[in-house]
Amino acid sequence: MRDSLHTDLLPALAAFESAARHQNFARAAEELHLTASAVSHHVRKLEDRLGVALFQRHARGVALTAEGRQLADAASNALSDMDHVLGGLKHSRDEDAVVRVTTVHSLAYAWLLPRMPEFTTRHPRIRIHVDTEMALTRFDEGGPDLGIRYGQGPWPGLSAQPLMDDALFPVASARLAGIEHVRDAADVAKLPLIADLSRQGWQDWFRSAGVRGARFEERYSFSDTTGALMAAVQGLGAALAREKIATPYFADGRLIRLPGPIVPTRASYFVVYPAHRRLRPAARLFVDWLLAQRDSASVPPPATQGVAPSRRKVSQQHASAQGDDKPSQ
Repeated sequence: MRDSLHTDLLPALAAFESAARHQNFARAAEELHLTASAVSHHVRKLEDRLGVALFQRHARGVALTAEGRQLADAASNALSDMDHVLGGLKHSRDEDAVVRVTTVHSLAYAWLLPRMPEFTTRHPRIRIHVDTEMALTRFDEGGPDLGIRYGQGPWPGLSAQPLMDDALFPVASARLAGIEHVRDAADVAKLPLIADLSRQGWQDWFRSAGVRGARFEERYSFSDTTGALMAAVQGLGAALAREKIATPYFADGRLIRLPGPIVPTRASYFVVYPAHRRLRPAARLFVDWLLAQRDSASVPPPATQGVAPSRRKVSQQHASAQGDDKPSQ
């Protein structure tokens, strides 16, 4: 009933939502520019009004009760909806319409950028800044709104929502010398191999493929996946590709999938953002859009066995017609 919620409880709900998000009264007080005792007073007021305990208080801090969790979820959703509506009513100043995203270069180049036109068509007023620096970005004030991270988590201080899993399989250019003799996973070990700095590499893949005791040579090594795949495009060797990264290279024929299993990666992609502050409306729109892309993943092409010399010749002509094959920086 509307009469059951008076306006004098709105500050108490705001204090409770912040305390629930931080699991800490002092941090909530800092965010709201209040004292910790004032936050505690607001929460007590809400508990007295509802007749239930919202937090379990102990020596090391506080933890939500089941009732507290239920109210925290509702309060967080309500405040996010209000932020979104208020942002629309004021038509977002330029600085409010910028979303800063951090991710790795390989994912930005191969997965994010091909999907971006859809988002910009839906939200033409929102500008996107993408940071692909190798260093792990800190989410300080003035830093990125959100990131796409590849790993297993958790990441302290960050909310993490699963985006998508990934898988590994070998790829190469159809013009790689000796590729016409590759019939199975054991034959892949005979090729010059290209590695990157991923924790899951060729040794893991050969083990999953059942290739025991094979001697293989990682002739080239790159700091990121894009470099390794571009080396494969140039015919330097076979690379171990991640499914979500390799799709554009199959689409234009620069790479083919070699025989062997598709091995699930131990790491996955997550959308992450600071747990201590709510996302701005534009960033919330971008996160929701990202999560909606989870079902739009491409399926790897079938493996190619023993590429014939005639196909290698066609691939060489295709490469010559393409000109400069380097990725954008």
